[in-house]
Amino acid sequence: MSKTVTVSDQKGTETLAGQLAALAKAGDVILMHGTLGMGKSAFCRAYIRALAGNPHEEVPSPTFTLVQVYELDPVPVWHFDLYRLSDPEEVHELDIEDAFADGVSLIEWPDRLEYLTPQDRLDIHIEPGSNPDARVFQLVPYGEDWEKRITNLPGVAS
Repeated sequence: MSKTVTVSDQKGTETLAGQLAALAKAGDVILMHGTLGMGKSAFCRAYIRALAGNPHEEVPSPTFTLVQVYELDPVPVWHFDLYRLSDPEEVHELDIEDAFADGVSLIEWPDRLEYLTPQDRLDIHIEPGSNPDARVFQLVPYGEDWEKRITNLPGVAS
């Protein structure tokens, strides 16, 4: 059971990210799919800020560091950008197993995980919308827990 959420602008992306952050719990894995410029980093930044309860939280892109860790309450968030990896084995150097066990993992360019992709996860596919700032988010849950949690999300965020 997937869910489609359409947003008209950046504020809508932030609203959706905040709704999902409100559902966060240890062990969550969220895989961000989309081409360059679709807003994967913007979504992750909004998610982290919502969970931190601080709209001004500094959230740099992990493009060059590969991972940024945020020690938040109630759960730490690990923000991964795997774009520069060439082999799935390289993710072990990023302590990804710790992230999967104890925190929320937001993962951009998850195709780099290949066979290491967790079974229980939420895949978010981002596509262009009806205007340059609009986006269509396809939420694809893997595992009963994710199915239950996204059921009550609104279909459209503004």
